[in-house]
Amino acid sequence: MPNTKTTGDKAATAASKTLQSKSTGANSKTAAGSALSQKDAPKKQTSPQAAKAASKVLTDGRTSAQSKSAAGSALSQSKGKK
Repeated sequence: MPNTKTTGDKAATAASKTLQSKSTGANSKTAAGSALSQKDAPKKQTSPQAAKAASKVLTDGRTSAQSKSAAGSALSQSKGKK
């Protein structure tokens, strides 16, 4: 079944702020970039590399809520394992 999810407005705003932050790590920026690229793009999917980065962001206790929101959006749009 094809992906029909897109990044919502709140997650897109969080992703944008994450990308603009100078103190954000590489994994957060990768996940945020993926989430932002999927705004209004239902046929796009998160790549395995971006999904891995998003997973790391979500499990890192030092990560901001903004970054976690973007990472969660990116991860929800990944193909995932069956």
